[in-house]
Amino acid sequence: MHSNSILPNNYTFPFLLKSLSDFKGIQQGRILHAHLVKLGHGNDIYVQNSLLNVYASCGNMGLCRKVFEEMTQRDVVSWTVMIMGYRSAKKYDDALIAFEQMQYAGVEPNRVTMVNALAACASFGAIEMGIWIHDFIRKKRWELDVILGTALIDMYAKCGRIEEGLIAFQAMKDKNVFTWNAVIRGLALVKSGDDAVMWFDQMEQEGIKADEVTLVEVLSACSHSGLLGIGQVIFRSLMSGKYGFSATVKHYACMIDLFTRSGYLEDALKLIKEMPFEPTKSMWGSLLTGCRDQGNLELSEFVAKKLLELEPDNSGYYVVLSNLYAEMGRWNDAEKVRELMKERGLKKDLGCSSVESIRQDHVCELLAE
Repeated sequence: MHSNSILPNNYTFPFLLKSLSDFKGIQQGRILHAHLVKLGHGNDIYVQNSLLNVYASCGNMGLCRKVFEEMTQRDVVSWTVMIMGYRSAKKYDDALIAFEQMQYAGVEPNRVTMVNALAACASFGAIEMGIWIHDFIRKKRWELDVILGTALIDMYAKCGRIEEGLIAFQAMKDKNVFTWNAVIRGLALVKSGDDAVMWFDQMEQEGIKADEVTLVEVLSACSHSGLLGIGQVIFRSLMSGKYGFSATVKHYACMIDLFTRSGYLEDALKLIKEMPFEPTKSMWGSLLTGCRDQGNLELSEFVAKKLLELEPDNSGYYVVLSNLYAEMGRWNDAEKVRELMKERGLKKDLGCSSVESIRQDHVCELLAE
């Protein structure tokens, strides 16, 4: 195009910018930004929206915000890209602030806007805003399609209001595996393991094929509700190839947590040793919590040392090990651990001796999406 002396216009730039957003080409985007301004297309709303999308897709919300603030005209796409960009960058409060500002500007949101706003509500725990969005959807008589409906269920689930999520689920005509996963996840979060398993069975009966996430959610539900027998049956089915995929490290982590919460420490340790993955800190952390709950000091020592091997600069593990030695009356070993902390310049943080916090870290790893 350049070799034929043909200048790009306001129709050319959106296509080029869309390509850069797909490939997250931030540097090329900035170069193209300079070109389009030089050629006088910097005030075209379609070009500006495309430019916003490049910066948002690349996670550079500073540049994205700068372009947004320079726009003399903003439409629903402009606001939606900002909300989407903040959500993707995990700046959920900024995403919700942008959503509120959009209302004040008198720009009516569309379905894409609402899906992203609901996702921000889910991650930020903004249940009031989520309810407002649901009311807006009902007033507009929007059909809960798979994408919007799943986002709504996920918001209610993550905010601990799974009953409202189930009502939305029942109102949906079409559902996919992501929709079912949102329901099972919500039940797992509120520790309704029996209900989670029931919905999992219902999902299979309706011919919806479970995916890897489904199995993580239902095994996590079993773990939090102490459903050892059911969890073992599901895990064995997974290992036998029933679901068409192999067990991942997250599935093993759920089973290890289930064993430890149920008091079967040796079974948890056996699974750690036999699995085809290197044990993670969350696995050892879960086992350590179980050992401490049951007063198994010897196994606690073994596990604490494994955690130190993985994170030698984590002061919390040193404190746990030192406390263990003190409980066992091994005062010299306890003192050696404290001296080692001093040599490495580590300090005891407030709350770092809490073993339960290790389990909480494990749970967060499993349920994070």
